[in-house]
Amino acid sequence: MAALGSMTRKEILGKVYKMVPPMLEKFHKGQLGRVAVIGGSEDYTGAPYFSAMASAKLGCDMSHVICEPGAGQVIKTYSPNLMVHPYMRQQKNLAQGESIDSVAENVIAMLDRLHVIVIGPGLGRDPAMQEVCARVIQEAKKKGVSFVLDADGLYLAQTRPELVKGYKDCILTPNIVEFGRLAKAQNIDTSKEDETKACEKLAIALGGVTIIQKGKVDYISNGSHTLISGGEGGLKRSGGQGDTLTGSLATLLAYRQAYVEKLWDHDGDMQPDELLALVAYGGSAVTRECSRLAFKKLGRSMQAADLTEHVHTAFLDIVGEKPTEESKL
Repeated sequence: MAALGSMTRKEILGKVYKMVPPMLEKFHKGQLGRVAVIGGSEDYTGAPYFSAMASAKLGCDMSHVICEPGAGQVIKTYSPNLMVHPYMRQQKNLAQGESIDSVAENVIAMLDRLHVIVIGPGLGRDPAMQEVCARVIQEAKKKGVSFVLDADGLYLAQTRPELVKGYKDCILTPNIVEFGRLAKAQNIDTSKEDETKACEKLAIALGGVTIIQKGKVDYISNGSHTLISGGEGGLKRSGGQGDTLTGSLATLLAYRQAYVEKLWDHDGDMQPDELLALVAYGGSAVTRECSRLAFKKLGRSMQAADLTEHVHTAFLDIVGEKPTEESKL
């Protein structure tokens, strides 16, 4: 069987297609994805919304946001489709009787209800928010919950790499600056490596986690599989587009779990590390297509919110929908 790195874009996306569950009447609510985005502070309410909505638009059944109360009040006005839980606390907003321990317990209690968590959108560097997320990561690993780290969630991987090292059900999505910080923390000199080798080297240094180094093209590696996602995107570099990526990855990670658990009949010929690389590639390709479609429509006025409306179309363009049981009759 050919390695992913030697396959064409069409062939890789064909394998992503195989991983995506069909829409079957036998499925019940929640089987095709229960995702939570953990972030959202007083200053940043858009990022967790964009991530959670991308996850929902790509097809996860239940999309949650776990955030600060001030952020929660705002995010609830954005869409009634999201379930918003104001459990997080910035240090200054810890009420009498509350502690980092009690806040962490409330968030950790949700893990049994989830397939995937996204940590980072709108999180900020507040020490209480960061510490709660560190504890959530520790418990997620014990429970086998997959997670995606982005933005200020990556600060945890940079300063406390033991949180992610060796946990393969994890995807990091650094931009070029964040990648440099992560590499430096692992004593990797990126100036001496080409981008593909640098991404692979960092993935190996972190024990096989999957990394998507975002840029003009996206470099993807988990140490076992290294890919380049170079599909056309938009030319506008507005902030927040990476949140569509994290939400898309979360849903694809949930689909990966459905594939592994054989929720539908398939040949089961794809292995766990291969599936993680496919999740990363698929999420990158869908997000780049969202950006292309939004930029084609809006040009330089394009904003992060404009990607959301294109998630489903991008999925159809890039991956494709499986025929329903009715269409086979």
